[in-house]
Order: sequence, then structure tokens, then C-alpha cells
Amino acid sequence: MTYFVSANHSVRYHGGRSWPPVILSAALRAVRLHSDFNFILCGDRSVIDPELAKLSDADRSRVTVRHCEDVIAMTDSPSQALRHKKDSSMRRAIEAVQTKQADACVSAGNTGALMCLAYYLIKTLQGIDRPALVSFMPTAGHHRVLLLDLGANVNCTSEALFQYAVMGSVLAEQMLGKQRPRVALLNVGEEDIKGNTLVKMADEHLKQVPALNYIGYVEGDDIFTDYADVVVTDGFTGNVALKSSEGLAKLVVNEVKKQSSSNLWSRLMARIALPLLKSIYNRVNPDQYNGASLIGLRGIVVKSHGNASADAFYYAILQAMQEARLRVPEQIKSKIETVLLEQL
Repeated sequence: MTYFVSANHSVRYHGGRSWPPVILSAALRAVRLHSDFNFILCGDRSVIDPELAKLSDADRSRVTVRHCEDVIAMTDSPSQALRHKKDSSMRRAIEAVQTKQADACVSAGNTGALMCLAYYLIKTLQGIDRPALVSFMPTAGHHRVLLLDLGANVNCTSEALFQYAVMGSVLAEQMLGKQRPRVALLNVGEEDIKGNTLVKMADEHLKQVPALNYIGYVEGDDIFTDYADVVVTDGFTGNVALKSSEGLAKLVVNEVKKQSSSNLWSRLMARIALPLLKSIYNRVNPDQYNGASLIGLRGIVVKSHGNASADAFYYAILQAMQEARLRVPEQIKSKIETVLLEQL
């Protein structure tokens, strides 16, 4: 039986402090809909237990609660979380993955603390220096692209970019069903002469690996064109690209809502176009792309937005479930070993 951990702790929720019912609502939905998974909920038992009373006896039997006294705040540094918050829900959830009591952990907490605790407790796979945050993005033609790193490592080396490419390729194979997924490096131009030394060194390295379907450079606007299946960059650039695209999606949705209600004629036209607008919104809705995987670890850790809605957090849980079913860390380990052997 596969076990799954959902960490419930202090997070930002629409600009304020944690609102556990949001996370619990998503977790209970997953319990009801996925009977092949057991769940361990880490957090304040006095908050969790009343919500569990809403479950049937059969569903309730698949949930274990681990009470935690400490809370990792968004303002806590990674070192504070590691040294002084040893009974936090985040740490207990990650420890469950470390000790094989759980196959995956989902958290909406402090990203730096999550990265630090996962790196310290679960460790990285052999051949991987640092884990990377990766998430799906929508593209043309109803496809998806993997973008990494999204902020786990603001500064990185060309070797790290190479490792991201290998891991992203494996994830695209497993999660997207792609045979020889197209891997690209994000750059300021497609020409070989463009880019900084870091990108050029990674480009030269990737060209020497036949096990990867490396297609060269792409620019920022190519992320959404279905030109590549995996787009690799450093954590600083990746995080800016992700947040910018999310902000643009929200701007477009809000502008459509505002314009469609500005007058009677607009409201009438909006009603006629409603099915089309809903279809477009469902394609670009950031909620369904919530859930960034911290790949390169010996276990599965998925990071949800701190201000995620219940629907968005549920999508993060589904992401972790799918990775657990597909045994993604083992697949990455196998690919890394193959690629490293080719270079000997």
C-alpha cells in the first residue's frame, strides 16, 4: 500500500496567515477520491480532527494524524527551521519520506526551509549536486512543458544545468508520456553566439550526450509554443519567468472579467462567448499547474504555492500521487547512471 504525506502548517493564504481548512479540504478530497492511497496529516490535531469527522469510517481508517507543536513561519530562515523547529509539520512530513513510511510529501510552507530540510534529511541521488524545482506550464496545442529550475538554486553551475536537463527529460518521459522529449536551454537568443558563459558551457556539455534529445537554445516566448518539452534555466531566471507568466494570466482573466461587465452590450457578448471563455480559462488557470516538484532527491517532495486555493492544493497532491505511482526518483537515478556511464 502506498502512503502519502500532506503537511499542514503555517503558510501564506491570500496574504494572511495559514488557514488550515484550505489544505485540509484538498487533503480530504484526495482521501475520498483515491482509495489506493493512505494519508498521514502532520499538524495541529485540534484543527485536523474535527475535519476528519466529515469522512466516512472507511475513508477515515486510511488517515493517520501526527500532532506537531512547532510551526515554520514564512519569515524563518532555513537554518532556523533546521535547527530549532524539529517538531514542525514540515519536518515530520519529510522525515516520513526519509524513513520510507511515506512515498511523497506535499507542503505549502516556506520554500527555503522545505529545500533545506529535504536536502538534509532525504539527500540527493548519486550524481545530483542539488535538487531543482520543476513545474508544468501550458503550451499551444493543449500540450505542457516542464520548466526548471524555478528557484531552488538562484546561482548554479553549468554542471547543474546539465543535471537539470537529465532530470527534466526523465520527468517528461514519465509524466507526459514523451519518447525522447525535446530538451532546450533558455537563452536570450537562439544563435550559438548568444548567452553568457554558464549557458554556453552547459550547451557544449549537452551536445555531447546522445541519450538526451537536446535541441539547443530557446527564448522566453518559446516556452509556450510547444517547441520544447523541457526548458532548462537557473533558479533566478526560472522563478522570474514563472511568476511573470502567472501574473500575466491573472491580468488577462481580470481584464476579460472587467471588460465583459462594462456595459449591457459587453455582458450580452460575454454570455454568448461564455463556453469559449471558460475553455480558455481552464487551459491557462494557474491553479491546475500548482505543484512544483523538488526533483533530484531520493524521495518525492512537492511544493504548493503558499496562497493556493483548495483546488490548487489538490492539484499539487495529484502531482505527488502520480510521481509516486511512476516511481520517478528511481527513474531519474537510472537515467543519471546511464548518462554518466556514457561519459566515461
